[in-house]
Amino acid sequence: MVQFNLPRREITLKVVYYGPALSGKTTNLQALHLMVPKVGAGRLMTLETRDDRTLFFDLLPVVFKTRSGFKLKVKLLTVPGQVIHDSTRRVVLQGADAVAFIADSQISETEANKQAFRNLADNLAANGLPPDLPMVIQFNKRDLPDIRSEAELAAFQRLRSTPVHPAIAIHGIGVRETLEGLLRAAWDRLDREFRMGEHLGVDRRSFIQELFRDWGPPKPVFGADA
Repeated sequence: MVQFNLPRREITLKVVYYGPALSGKTTNLQALHLMVPKVGAGRLMTLETRDDRTLFFDLLPVVFKTRSGFKLKVKLLTVPGQVIHDSTRRVVLQGADAVAFIADSQISETEANKQAFRNLADNLAANGLPPDLPMVIQFNKRDLPDIRSEAELAAFQRLRSTPVHPAIAIHGIGVRETLEGLLRAAWDRLDREFRMGEHLGVDRRSFIQELFRDWGPPKPVFGADA
């Protein structure tokens, strides 16, 4: 769970990207790695099978620093999408502070999205994590044919309190916005429980602006399977 070091003005968060196979979880991390300032990005570690699918997990450590001297360390991880690796999903999810659910916008992948979301709920419970854990849902692959319409995404958003972000991760579009939304949700929870704004002397808007101040624009992820 979240680690605090208030004297050093540091917080460490674990963020997990969850979703069905080939929805774009790894591509999200690859796109973020291309945008984050090099001084703040760690090495992107990916463990893959021979067919280029994630076998265990991907890990991207990112360090955000603000002008006021505040430091946020974020460990971004993905889970394997294949059902046979459910035990690994559960292990990776342990101690998560926030979750980004990466859904495939293609209508043909509706059932896979539903199964993965139900599996996420089961593994949150198995790990003793709260059902209201900070979360956002990204609908990826918005550039493909036969996808859920914008109206359908808006209707989905109205039915849930979870923020929804459209994305084309292979081009870096919507990837940063997804992470920003997730960190806003995480900040709100930390502020409610630990009065983070009061302790650090910063509000959420300033916090988010400072974190992403020096990030670059979206870039294509070459060789990615979106």
